[in-house]
Amino acid sequence: FYRVIRTTAYLLYSLHVNSCLYYWASAYEGLGSTTWVYDGEGNSYIRCYYWAVKTLITIGGLPDPKTLFEIVFQLLNYFTGVFAFSVMIGQMRDVVGAATAGQTYYRSCMDSTIKYMNFYRIPKTVQNRVKMWYEYTWHSQGMLDESELLVQLPDKMRLDIAIDVNYNIVSKVALFQGCDRQMIFDMLKRLRSVVYLPNDYVCKKGEIGREMYIIQAGQVHVLGGPDGRTVLVTLKAGSVFGEISLLAAGGGNRRTANVVAHGFANLFILDKKDLNEILVHYPESQKLLRKKAKKMLKNNNKPKEEQGAPGDPLIIPPKADTPKLFQAALAATGRLGGKGPLAQLRWRLKELKSMQV
Repeated sequence: FYRVIRTTAYLLYSLHVNSCLYYWASAYEGLGSTTWVYDGEGNSYIRCYYWAVKTLITIGGLPDPKTLFEIVFQLLNYFTGVFAFSVMIGQMRDVVGAATAGQTYYRSCMDSTIKYMNFYRIPKTVQNRVKMWYEYTWHSQGMLDESELLVQLPDKMRLDIAIDVNYNIVSKVALFQGCDRQMIFDMLKRLRSVVYLPNDYVCKKGEIGREMYIIQAGQVHVLGGPDGRTVLVTLKAGSVFGEISLLAAGGGNRRTANVVAHGFANLFILDKKDLNEILVHYPESQKLLRKKAKKMLKNNNKPKEEQGAPGDPLIIPPKADTPKLFQAALAATGRLGGKGPLAQLRWRLKELKSMQV
């Protein structure tokens, strides 16, 4: 926009200078002395400016010069007009090109992707979802990849932008409350923004968890139940999920539920590798997060430990009941006065039972 104003100002100033030169040339030749010069009637500035516009833009329709001075002056005006007009066209082309550079890049990427999908005969349903992702990402963010915009900036500037854009969301996450402020800043630079379409699976049950998700905008459904389609909970902007897999010390931590985007959803993703690289420099924050992770795991496992899932194998199996026939024999032994091998066996069983208690 600034370049458009600057180019327009240069053009208007050039026309002003040319109109003044035309009035000087007319006064030098004598006002109204020939059909070429200004005749001195009407508003002199407006009429001379009108002549300058027609000359510099080479519209034509001007009276023919009569004297040598008029011919030379007119030729210089024509050359200046051609040069000024070409410069103006070049400036406008650059301005329009710069203003539509992002749109051109977006169309180029989309066309290349469509060409690739057509070449490999990708199903139309998949192609339509890819087109929808391109359109929504471009219209919502004005770009396809935010990292491309910031990659050339110094670290300090990238951090300042990340703080202004993302800090309010991340600082409200309960998991990171109490952590070192500088650790939060370092984490902001590692976040990746990803757009999910309606009904897209963010993660599936049984997958290895290597990322944590923070909802920037939109909503996601956590699905469960026997069919895996029952909505257990709806998470909104500012919510976090996948943090247990991210903070667990061991590997092989699997997702425990399906998470599906409910409408369009913009999520921040933090990789486990990136978080571990950050926590190396912040041992106190690392201890705090480990403690929170253990507490979360304990809370998740507590109902199962208290209730006991049916069919789960027990560590110490219960003692089997005494057969009825053997009980009758023991009772008969008791009636016989407590003598004989059966009576001794009964006494031995009572002793074992008292030891177990």
